[in-house]
Amino acid sequence: MNLPSSQEIIDDLAFFDDWEQRYQYIIDLGKAIDGLPEDQKIPERLVKGCQSSVWMASRIHEGRIQFDVDSDAVIVQGLLALVLAAYNDKTPAQILAFDIDGYFTELDLERHISPTRGNGLRAIVSKIQALARSATT
Repeated sequence: MNLPSSQEIIDDLAFFDDWEQRYQYIIDLGKAIDGLPEDQKIPERLVKGCQSSVWMASRIHEGRIQFDVDSDAVIVQGLLALVLAAYNDKTPAQILAFDIDGYFTELDLERHISPTRGNGLRAIVSKIQALARSATT
């Protein structure tokens, strides 16, 4: 998975004139995520609170948390890419210190996705932050 940084995504999205183009960019980001093999999409990995099915697996490698994610919806896969750009392969302290609300505000994202998608996005962020908190204890 080779995603741009969160700042590169902010800069790239600012380049587009309308949200139709931005949605396509976000969907394309989602296509860069490898996803999970079918046998890894188990109930224990489902993120609760998402409208679509979202699976998340994590591991710690050299003090950094790495995530594997997948969704059954292309736009959600793109939203997962936005979250991974902020959190993947970061230390627990970096994850907890990252201003995710500021990031979403800069992306102007929550005005352009449905409330249920927004709730799902928050559920994903909460799960990642909880993993980071548990990794620091």
